[in-house]
Amino acid sequence: MIEERLLVENLQNESLKHSAFEMLVDAYKERLYWHIRRILLDHDDTDDVLQNTFIKCYENIDSFKGNSKLYSWLYRIATNEALSFLRQKSRKLGIESSDYIDQKASQLESDVYFEGDAIETSLQKALASLPEKQRLVFNMKYFEEMKYEEISEILETSVGALKASYHHATTKIKEFLTEH
Repeated sequence: MIEERLLVENLQNESLKHSAFEMLVDAYKERLYWHIRRILLDHDDTDDVLQNTFIKCYENIDSFKGNSKLYSWLYRIATNEALSFLRQKSRKLGIESSDYIDQKASQLESDVYFEGDAIETSLQKALASLPEKQRLVFNMKYFEEMKYEEISEILETSVGALKASYHHATTKIKEFLTEH
């Protein structure tokens, strides 16, 4: 993989932008797919949001100043795109975003792209019951093994608040799994 600083320089160079963008997509598409998928729980929705994420990146790469890591910037775009999509979708259906996520979690067993067992299904239902921020923090910390400092950069929240969110999330997940 090309060094991040050089990749950004190439992305911001019109003559190299296309090939650099292909490298960027190859380097980050799988990680971003799973990040978005954990937010939306739906394969098709995830593909749409992933595509929108890369389009936004391509269109706005010239405004990237390097104040954060490139992957943090990409994750922030992906997170915002996923949350916007979630709000739009639930608004169209006339329900709360949390109710939409609950519906998606309850449909996981019939999702041909979901390969989890009963334990994974229960965990996803427990995650769906969490407030949005706790769910995001838990997913990034537990599944993606990100450091609090990285999550802080992506979500633009203090490390202390993230630690509290993660603690509350794990407590609620344990309670949910014990009850169900």
